[in-house]
Amino acid sequence: MLSAAFAIYGATGYTGRLIVERAVARGHAPLLVGRNAAALAQVAARFALPHRVARLDRPDELRALTTRLPLLLNAAGPFAETVPPLLHACLESGTHYADVTGEVPAIEQAAARHGAARARGVMIMPAVGFDVVPSDCLAAHVARRLPGATTLRLGLRGLDYLSRGSARTIVQQLAHGVWVRRDGQLRTVPPGSLRHAFEHGDGPCPSVAVSWGDVATAFFSTGIPNIEVYFAETLPLRGAVAAHRTWAWLLSAPAWQKLLQFNTRWLPEGPTAEQRRNSTVSIVAEAVADDGRRVSARLQTPEVYTLTALSAVQAVERIIDGDVQPGFQTPSRVWGPEFALSLDGVTREDLT
Repeated sequence: MLSAAFAIYGATGYTGRLIVERAVARGHAPLLVGRNAAALAQVAARFALPHRVARLDRPDELRALTTRLPLLLNAAGPFAETVPPLLHACLESGTHYADVTGEVPAIEQAAARHGAARARGVMIMPAVGFDVVPSDCLAAHVARRLPGATTLRLGLRGLDYLSRGSARTIVQQLAHGVWVRRDGQLRTVPPGSLRHAFEHGDGPCPSVAVSWGDVATAFFSTGIPNIEVYFAETLPLRGAVAAHRTWAWLLSAPAWQKLLQFNTRWLPEGPTAEQRRNSTVSIVAEAVADDGRRVSARLQTPEVYTLTALSAVQAVERIIDGDVQPGFQTPSRVWGPEFALSLDGVTREDLT
């Protein structure tokens, strides 16, 4: 279907390799890009794909990469570090940009370039992975069912595995509070201070608020001014909340950040193929109006990293086919709430 019509930056990481594998299975031959020449050559040889080294601190290399390239897909985190230089290069060369971030600050960085992107005829679409495609589409669905909703809550259950890269990102965010949206503005609240119960199909599931990309994207997708995202309250999550309450001042210290980052290298690179096959995720969205009216819906999806590969490649195909709107965009704003349902294994039901 495509030749090297797009590039994948961060192709050597756990998520990046899954995206490459999915893209090749769909008949694509993307250009693989990264910072580690040896690792990049190894992945490129496995899939018989072209590759190029481009470092974030070398603007000339990034410009050479994006020139005459229709689309760059960024799979390299932490995205707060990779988004600014890659997005700048794309805007300079008129290249569409997408990524698989779930980081609120990174999404806001992308949103801040809306005007520049529109002027260049470029679409910027962060978060085309698990975070936020299914939840963004579900949020847009309940918002359509309840015009005038003022509060949106999203609850996720089944996020049982982390890649090493995701763990490093979480470590970087340990010193911050939990991102929420209040009256249209981003705010932070103390970890553990917000709890809510969601119906995942087997009774109310106690959940605790977390920082998640929808706090940024769902505002642009739905216009709802108050947004919170929750994870099912597992024992490890309770422990993390307790640790943050006690040691937040220490976790933010540079020396401790370095130590925690170093220790993530001993974690598994990511879930095994069997774990990914046997895992599913449930997402519930609740929209509430000031007069008390409420609607909710539930989405079932494949495992997080499997879904990310599916949705990222699907997004790439739509962008390459010209289904774009210049400026900063979200998946549901361009492709509608049904976009998530076009992905294998995703189902949705409205709740009473």
